[in-house]
Amino acid sequence: MTASSWSNSSTAPSAAPSAARSAGDAPGAAEPARWDARLWAVLFILSANMILDAIEVSLVLVALPTIGTALGLDLWTVQWLMSGFALGFAALLVLGPRLNARLGRKRVYLVAMLLFAAASVAGGLTDSAGVLIATRVVKGLSAALTAPTGLAIIGTTFRNGPQQRRAVSVYSLFGAAGFTVGLLLSGALLAESWRWTFLFPAPVALVLLFSGMRLIPPDQGRAPAPRIEPALLRNGPLLRSAVGAATLNGTYQSLLLLLVFHTQRQLGWSPWQSALALLPACVPLAVTVPFAGAMTARWGTGRLIALGAATPVLGYALFLARPTGSYLTAMLPTLLLVGAGFVLSFAALNMQATGALPAADRAAAVPLYQTAVQLGAVLMLPATAWFLGSHHGYRPALSFITAVGAIGLLAALSGLRISHRQVAP
Repeated sequence: MTASSWSNSSTAPSAAPSAARSAGDAPGAAEPARWDARLWAVLFILSANMILDAIEVSLVLVALPTIGTALGLDLWTVQWLMSGFALGFAALLVLGPRLNARLGRKRVYLVAMLLFAAASVAGGLTDSAGVLIATRVVKGLSAALTAPTGLAIIGTTFRNGPQQRRAVSVYSLFGAAGFTVGLLLSGALLAESWRWTFLFPAPVALVLLFSGMRLIPPDQGRAPAPRIEPALLRNGPLLRSAVGAATLNGTYQSLLLLLVFHTQRQLGWSPWQSALALLPACVPLAVTVPFAGAMTARWGTGRLIALGAATPVLGYALFLARPTGSYLTAMLPTLLLVGAGFVLSFAALNMQATGALPAADRAAAVPLYQTAVQLGAVLMLPATAWFLGSHHGYRPALSFITAVGAIGLLAALSGLRISHRQVAP
């Protein structure tokens, strides 16, 4: 859901077709009945990296008020620890396939993991806000390489067909669960020091790095880098999906930013209580990821995208109407409605973005779409922090989040209307 990482887990459904086509499997090859231990180990390494990227977002999210107090940072400055990660992620998504084509997937993946570990250590040891934000950008750059590159490695390691679909499902499930794991870890780590929220990922990244050096198979030939044709930038379903995903991810992360500061600064909750309060916004997605394909096959992308855009807007409007209500009557319903929006529409947005494109264009469309997902957070988090810091109370920021969510709903409804017109004849 990022990411981050939410967004991270969403790479799999849309990129899997292009990864599968690049696998170069021999036609008619026999499908092995069982995976050997090495295949399981490779899948675990790649999937654990997805968890790490998602953890990285939720760990820091809950720690923002503590970090701001410790370093004397205002809300607008400290939010760059979130939006800086998204900015780094967005910056390299389009360039990543070219680096893979030139340097090789395994090499790019391992170098990115090393950078991630080094930035984690640097972030945990510094007292400089500028250095801290810079390490977050570097970690976003690293995640932009490891997440799609890991999916591409799955495409070349696991045989096209049921084996590869199973691997992609596991990969997606790990990514969706990572945000939840990060929330649960945040309270425990912050009980010791806010620095552990930055230091904790470093040893994990190093373990994955050294394991990957031994177990990830070498590249079996360099796939050509996808070319972005001008016509792709005018593709209606891709553009509507990009707008929908950007508003969904941007409003989601902005709401969580608002609630973290609302619960810890205004209500006086501990970081642990704040983290538990946010769980209803992410657990539903982690639980329902395996069923996303079946939902889309039954209901179609247009309907799910429209419903998935409507439920968060309803949630934001509910909280806007009752910002001072109790957790059970105001905050919890909002979080559940926002979580429902991800369950309904995030996989459908992925599929709509690339489903109607020719096979040759999909590899180029996926990075464009994922860049839009991250840009939603890059643009909205600073604006939300400015509203929170420049006005008394939370209504201006909530109004802004609700208005952007309504833009995503309009984009979804326009796509639904166009699809109905196309089916009618």
